Amino acid sequence: MKTFASVILALAFGAAHAAAPAPCTGPEYRQFDFWIGDWQVHKPDGSLAGINRVTLEYNRCVVHERYATGKGYSGESLNSYDSSRKVWHQTWVDDSGLLLTLEGKLVGASMILEGMAPAQDGTPVKQRITWTPNKDGSVRQLWESADAKGGWTVAFDGLYTKR
Repeated sequence: MKTFASVILALAFGAAHAAAPAPCTGPEYRQFDFWIGDWQVHKPDGSLAGINRVTLEYNRCVVHERYATGKGYSGESLNSYDSSRKVWHQTWVDDSGLLLTLEGKLVGASMILEGMAPAQDGTPVKQRITWTPNKDGSVRQLWESADAKGGWTVAFDGLYTKR
């Protein structure tokens, strides 16, 4: 009898487990997939800003970025879709001690995330980063910071091309 009950429980658990939908499978979870790849990042003047490896990890639920300039600066971000709030979230950390948290959504073809980061004097400054896929497979990343009057200035403008 014990064996029969064990089999029934195992079958019931297996059926319930198999029936659960796979996590991170909706189309909203794939909105940032255009950024996945091994990239060279160039500034507008054509000079190399760094290299970036962006992978899909943790059961396809996390877009993981690893960036390095080759000149002593590096950092990484974890990006995930928060289905309960219907927003994308990014946490960026680097070797200078910067912690930047951004949130936003896909607008047209561009991923636009915003958040606050400290300025040189420590006051919080609004940040906005926009990733836009181009028809040739490259991706433009435009990082802007708000000035005291609310106008945007470019902090970084990079073109990602596949390595």
